[in-house]
Amino acid sequence: MTDTLQKLFGSSARLKLLRLFLFNPKTAYSLKEAITHSRVTSDEARKEFAVFQSMKLIKRSRKSGAPRYQLNQDFEYVLALQNLLLNTASQGPDLYDRIRAAGSIKFVAISGVLLGEWEDGRLDLFVVGERVNDRKLKLEVQKLESELGMELRYTSLTTDNFYYRLAMNDHLVKDVFDYPHKIVHDKLNIGLK
Repeated sequence: MTDTLQKLFGSSARLKLLRLFLFNPKTAYSLKEAITHSRVTSDEARKEFAVFQSMKLIKRSRKSGAPRYQLNQDFEYVLALQNLLLNTASQGPDLYDRIRAAGSIKFVAISGVLLGEWEDGRLDLFVVGERVNDRKLKLEVQKLESELGMELRYTSLTTDNFYYRLAMNDHLVKDVFDYPHKIVHDKLNIGLK
């Protein structure tokens, strides 16, 4: 789906920056911060910022220091764009392939933003496995965040810790399974849907 959106919106950089502003409407970014979060080049960001400003999608402010840019919430298509990009954000099919190098991944469930739902405070990615390299997992999540334009809430547990928490009806595990979620990888055969 992302390839289709890249074609529709003209480039991967435009799509990443659109998502950054649309999914973080109250945050003002400097050019450098937007580049870091979106993982685009400075030339790409400057070009897209000029386009966004010309159509009044973002507004520029300068209180002190570098100029900052923020979503113009009065832009007439904000809600439509947010809904379009949020509902195409599903990352289930290729997510396991992206994170499997982080360790021996036994179970992956997605919810929240990764299912196209804009919920505050819930986990978006739940990983269970052995010898999970936190640095590698974090790097893959950061890549995904740059594509989605928003931070993801995620955690990883060992298999023993997961089973313990599941048996204890732990709040973290309960929140994943009590709300809309999708299991994208299950070598544990736990039978939850």
